[in-house]
Amino acid sequence: MRIATWNINGLRARLDLLLAWLRDRKPDVVGLQELKLESDKFPHDVLEAAGYRALVHGQKSWNGVAILSREAAEATQIGLPGQEALGARLLTARIGDLAYTTVYCPNGKSVDHPDFPLKLAWFDALATHLAAHAGEAHLVGGDFNVVPAAIDSFDEARLRGEIFHTDEERARMARLFELGFADAFRALRPDEQAFSWWDYRGGAFHRRMGLRIDLLLATPPALARVRAVEIDREYRKKQDGQTPSDHAPVWVDLEA
Repeated sequence: MRIATWNINGLRARLDLLLAWLRDRKPDVVGLQELKLESDKFPHDVLEAAGYRALVHGQKSWNGVAILSREAAEATQIGLPGQEALGARLLTARIGDLAYTTVYCPNGKSVDHPDFPLKLAWFDALATHLAAHAGEAHLVGGDFNVVPAAIDSFDEARLRGEIFHTDEERARMARLFELGFADAFRALRPDEQAFSWWDYRGGAFHRRMGLRIDLLLATPPALARVRAVEIDREYRKKQDGQTPSDHAPVWVDLEA
């Protein structure tokens, strides 16, 4: 069973790319972030023709998350409780014996921006919400907008203390780990430096100037089933002239 996450950075602009990726990689479940469209504008018919049903928590022009699945899924949580003012950023579904949450965590902009404390409060609310689900077979995938550790940044020495690299943000990630959610990539590849996001500017992708901020977190019952994990760099490249998202998809393969 292949479970994926992908910040698509605008579904309208990336729909053909998404369809090509679905054909190539054949995931069973996909969490999407940054749809940038309202729920009633979601292209259900196109995705259904490709073999996927969709649960959607959309928002006009900003944010928006969705879960695509081959088999029927039931939405169990739409939005992060108490954090509705920050937009459509969380959606949980049950697919068979697995719970899957897709998250688009706030960016924060910079450490001296008013959005930064709002980001930290959002993470606090996320930890409180997920604490009740830590004993389930549960995956949480998404764009966390936090670099978990120095190895996950192309230039930790220069960026330490800046947005995505602060002690405050990393403490919030550590809280999720303390609840029992493990970073699946780091669990299987403890010493590998790899990135999931690269700025469009300055040739960052080809110069390996990236960050690993797209994660799949797994509770112990889910992690025990993980057999492989990949950051799909190929789909950060142009495909048949189509401009990619600035994020690469990330996926895990689970034993059934």
